[in-house]
Amino acid sequence: MAIQRMDNVGIVVEDLDAAVAFFVELGMELEGTAEVEGPFADQCTGLDGVHCDIAMVRTPDGGSRLELARYRSPVAIGDEPRNRPHNILGTHRVMFAVDDIEDTVGRLRPHGGELLGGIARYEDSFLLCYLRGPSGIIVGLAEQLHK
Repeated sequence: MAIQRMDNVGIVVEDLDAAVAFFVELGMELEGTAEVEGPFADQCTGLDGVHCDIAMVRTPDGGSRLELARYRSPVAIGDEPRNRPHNILGTHRVMFAVDDIEDTVGRLRPHGGELLGGIARYEDSFLLCYLRGPSGIIVGLAEQLHK
């Protein structure tokens, strides 16, 4: 077998505490935090002098995880434009299934969640939306209408 599973998705952020608060409010659980540095980090990333703080958050079922990282060194490189649109090559979004999309959007707004458009209905199957979170992360939400 080529792979066993997808372990996590890594996202570099400016404010680790804000990103953790956003994803915890979404319903993820903080699994742990760590400080990462040293030769293994340099070798793995292909960067010199890596020193970063990471937080691992997981979905309640434990099946999916995000690794949020704030680089102390080398300093994270900003990509322009700051709030990139959804159709930039190499970027997309992380999608989450939620019970109540309107409630979730309302809870994320105080944590920097900003709708990119609106909540859209796909036939009689789903309510969907994209919102921007900390560090410009685009998060998709999907509420299944009929189960």
